Amino acid sequence: MKELIQKLVEAWGPSGYEHQVRALIQDEVRPFVDEMWVDALGNLICRVGDGPKKIMTASHMDEIGVMVTFREAKSGYLRFAPLGGLIQTALHGSRVRFEDGTVGVVAAPDAFGTARTTAPELDSFYIDVSDGSGAATIQPGSPAAFWRPLETRGNRLMAKSMDDRIGCVVAIETMRRINKQTPHTLYFVFTVQEEVGLRGARTAAFGVEPDLAVALDVAPTGDEIKGERNALKLGGGAAIKLQDTGLIVPPAVREWMIERAETDGIPYQLELIKAGTTDAAGIQIARAGVPSGCISIPCRFVHTTSETVDLDDIEACVSLLTGLLSNAVPA
Repeated sequence: MKELIQKLVEAWGPSGYEHQVRALIQDEVRPFVDEMWVDALGNLICRVGDGPKKIMTASHMDEIGVMVTFREAKSGYLRFAPLGGLIQTALHGSRVRFEDGTVGVVAAPDAFGTARTTAPELDSFYIDVSDGSGAATIQPGSPAAFWRPLETRGNRLMAKSMDDRIGCVVAIETMRRINKQTPHTLYFVFTVQEEVGLRGARTAAFGVEPDLAVALDVAPTGDEIKGERNALKLGGGAAIKLQDTGLIVPPAVREWMIERAETDGIPYQLELIKAGTTDAAGIQIARAGVPSGCISIPCRFVHTTSETVDLDDIEACVSLLTGLLSNAVPA
């Protein structure tokens, strides 16, 4: 599984430009699906089984990034707009990579003055892509993703796009373990443009018309010094969401997940967060409504180039999702 994780987290795919990630996933899942297609927005939809209940999972392929809006005529520096929720205090010195392989460095003005203690406004930042030749290879309209390779520290994995490539890994590994053996019709959806408004999940759910849905995404932990006050911690097991800013999980869905975790002896923790949401928030209001929940992978340093997860938590999430989708859903 670590090889798959590295392949996906190091792939390039900012919001709206997920095609490279989608191609990697298609190659991985082809042996385990009964049907696979790409919808008009770019979501990859994989059907497994042919049972009476339709269950949809959603894990988003996109990552936060930037888009060039303007090139400074004199310096050649690039101004940019965000693709997703950037953390300004983490921008200075970060590297971004464009689709053609060009690597740029994000910089702040007056980095050794006021910018040392106060993050400038976002429109003050710029990207340096100069190579010494004076050539202008990157033009306005070009998207870029942040760049840093996967690093391992014991049981902990650090990378730029665990959000949400690790959710994609959970879905892929579950497909592998189920191996087409399910009493349901399962739709594993790898969604686009989650970071800019849950757009892929909304359209995919409209088309699939599921009876039940489970999002797979990261959730910020509360085990950092002066971190968010929540009970999640790395190594504590799969996170079963109860509520976030966009979703209140129906009690029946919540109990379905908790009972499966306890029956199968899977370590779990309960998630309530005060900021952020997932694809489940978009799915739940598709058509006439879809009961929706979320299995979260606990993650430190979300929306940075060092998003950190624990291998045991990943395994717990895979085991929980596999158990849920391999067994009948309680009436």
